[in-house]
Amino acid sequence: MATPSILPAGTPLDLRDLLALERTRLANERTLLAYLRTGMTLIIAGFSLINFFQKHIYVWVGVLFVPLGISLMLAGWLRYRHKHRHIDGHVQAAGRRV
Repeated sequence: MATPSILPAGTPLDLRDLLALERTRLANERTLLAYLRTGMTLIIAGFSLINFFQKHIYVWVGVLFVPLGISLMLAGWLRYRHKHRHIDGHVQAAGRRV
């Protein structure tokens, strides 16, 4: 669903608006990196629990952490792609008004 623009068509964007679009793009990238960092942490923690502890509960928690980390990384990547397309749509729409 497209969001209605606040500016009327044909209104040029000023520097503040262009910088806001760039900040939004950078925030999306930071969020992706946070998802990837958290996913890798879960994977490493899972393998560490599996390798260093012999009690069954720790091994099972480790076994759960590995696919959870992979799933989190995949969800973060899919979220990034969705938001990236959404942001690019707004950037292109704003570019037509410049």
